[in-house]
Amino acid sequence: MLLTWRRWRRGRPFWGGLAAVLAGAEICAIPLAPLKIMLQQGIAGIPSVLMGLVMIVMGLSAWFAPHYRGLAGVLTVLCAAAALVMSNLGGFLIGTIIGILGGSMIFAWQPVVPADPGTAAAPATTTPSAASRTSATTATTAAPGAVAEPGTVANPPAVPEPGGNTPAPSEP
Repeated sequence: MLLTWRRWRRGRPFWGGLAAVLAGAEICAIPLAPLKIMLQQGIAGIPSVLMGLVMIVMGLSAWFAPHYRGLAGVLTVLCAAAALVMSNLGGFLIGTIIGILGGSMIFAWQPVVPADPGTAAAPATTTPSAASRTSATTATTAAPGAVAEPGTVANPPAVPEPGGNTPAPSEP
């Protein structure tokens, strides 16, 4: 169970998403005071709640749809910066700072591609001369205009001469 949780957590921007959710909850919680205070605050509390909810949704999308991490990270940073002006200094500056850090972590996260265990541990059994012979034979069998694989030499296409005569294939 612990190994499954660790694998799930490492396969997505977990800490950035957690920071975005916490920052969104903090920005949302400040204007959600008791009803008497909320009625006195008026319409000014609505942007705070909306920005906090957007940050929570972006943090959750970083967890459950990590391929949207670029969008989630940028929107989290933008909402956190906007909350600085529109929502009690962004949750008294704590929500803004945590939101910017969380959005940055979401945006910067890259998936780790596991190394193939067979290629890293396999010893090289071919000698350089054998490798060059095989690459030379594969290069001659390639179709004209085909892209050669890395490390191979492909035959260049015939270049017309300035006089309009095309060299014969047997000429160098």
